[in-house]
Amino acid sequence: MPPLRIFTWHIHGNYLLYLSQARAEFYLPVHASGGEGYGGRGQTFPFGPNVHDVPIEAVRDRTFDCVLFQTRKNYEVDQYEILSPAQRRLPRIYLEHDPPLDHPTDTRHWFDDPNGLLVHVTAFNALMWDSGCTPVRVIDHGVLVPQKVRYSGEIARGLVAVNHLRRRGRRLGADLFEQVRRDIPLDLVGMDAEALGGLGEVSPPELPAFAARYRFFFHPARYTSLGLAVLEAMTVGLPIIGLATTELATVIENGVHGFLDTDMRRLYEPMRQLLADPALARRLGENARRRARERFGIERFVRDWEETFTLVTNRPRAERNNGEV
Repeated sequence: MPPLRIFTWHIHGNYLLYLSQARAEFYLPVHASGGEGYGGRGQTFPFGPNVHDVPIEAVRDRTFDCVLFQTRKNYEVDQYEILSPAQRRLPRIYLEHDPPLDHPTDTRHWFDDPNGLLVHVTAFNALMWDSGCTPVRVIDHGVLVPQKVRYSGEIARGLVAVNHLRRRGRRLGADLFEQVRRDIPLDLVGMDAEALGGLGEVSPPELPAFAARYRFFFHPARYTSLGLAVLEAMTVGLPIIGLATTELATVIENGVHGFLDTDMRRLYEPMRQLLADPALARRLGENARRRARERFGIERFVRDWEETFTLVTNRPRAERNNGEV
């Protein structure tokens, strides 16, 4: 049985890189003027040969098995502009990356389709969205980092990795970052990090090795999904400091993998302890690494997605060679 052919847009590069580890062929639309989702493979991520660029004028001539939506615009606008009527009748999945950003509990998801499938990346997101009559499945994140990258922690500072933190404001914890760094040495990386006195952007494939030199990883977000940067940091062995909110509260156990609290003041002392005690930081980071491998291993993630594609297309799951992902 040949691999399934999945049409989707390039929205979240890291997630797409991990998703593309599944045994499937992924097709991405490309437009010369760019625009969200229309950059194709791009140059940033090391996609394999199963990820293909398709000029938008050629999309209607291709054969796909499933359409994977990832933004509201994909679903409400893009599909009508670039897909044929037959393609719009294909099995369809909406991959929701975020919790509801309007009202946290009473927002009805716009993908209201009893014949589709709404995939949430965390159980917290699924809990908060009103998914209506649409079937729902939760697929926890899976991450894959370079095998040789390991925690060293020689930089006695905390690291924050958030894109456009200044613009995204309180929801992602811009105010908390600025508050904490007055007392605790912190570095910020990500798109437009310079706007808050940060170091700038680090290429996503290089971020795990960059982060591995820091003593701990600080995630200041109040309300978000479960950040892939947090899981990548765990996978290389960084202890995590963050807020005891959203899905992160189910991932980090205090004093085992790092420290969480809803009172920012109670996190200052654990940060100082990690800065002063490299052995403690290494011990908690190793626990975090094991936790990440157990819950967010790429093998489980790939298996979940392959089963999901099989479910919506009613096709047998493709066989693997030698069990390789």
